Amino acid sequence: MLKIKSFEFNPIQENTYILYNRFNECIIIDPGCYFDDEKDELTAFISSNQLTPKILLNTHCHLDHIFGNKFVAEKYKLTPCIHKNELPVFQFAPASGLMYNLPFDNYSGEFIFLKEGEEIKLGEDILKILFTPGHSPGSLSFYHPEGGFVISGDALFNGSIGRTDLPLGNQELLIKRIKSELLTLPGDTVVYCGHGLKTTIEAEKKFNPFLQ
Repeated sequence: MLKIKSFEFNPIQENTYILYNRFNECIIIDPGCYFDDEKDELTAFISSNQLTPKILLNTHCHLDHIFGNKFVAEKYKLTPCIHKNELPVFQFAPASGLMYNLPFDNYSGEFIFLKEGEEIKLGEDILKILFTPGHSPGSLSFYHPEGGFVISGDALFNGSIGRTDLPLGNQELLIKRIKSELLTLPGDTVVYCGHGLKTTIEAEKKFNPFLQ
């Protein structure tokens, strides 16, 4: 069963996650580290726990979720894994960064493209890939059944959903995919969101005003 460590990075207060197993292998999800001290915090946790990064995942490619992609990819020799529909979002991210006065060096290199219904394996552990677009066109969520949690990116938040007023957003699609892909998970599944506090599927079914 995977353990999870979360970090809150960059001025947009994005949640970065490290999932790690008993063999000290780990997955880095949405490295949002923008400042040098944030990069140091990420690498210090990996080093102090003697972890070996094996996989770099992006739930989606808005700038705050990929600030650290280049750093992580180069330091740990990893190829980012994304949905192919996120390429336009990824390519626009540096321009978006200038709009927010957050310039950054974007990753340039190959990608591994993930597909809905596939599985990601880290040692004995499995993450199921759920397709949850709407906030962005290729948003993915990663579900770990044995651990009872899902990494939802910016699809589902505690009491809210991802914004859909950004380019290529679609609120109707987002709500549809949340209901079909996330709300069908067991009620006690813990939801680790792209921003803010964690929640559960049951709580969002009952109280999320966007999903009633």
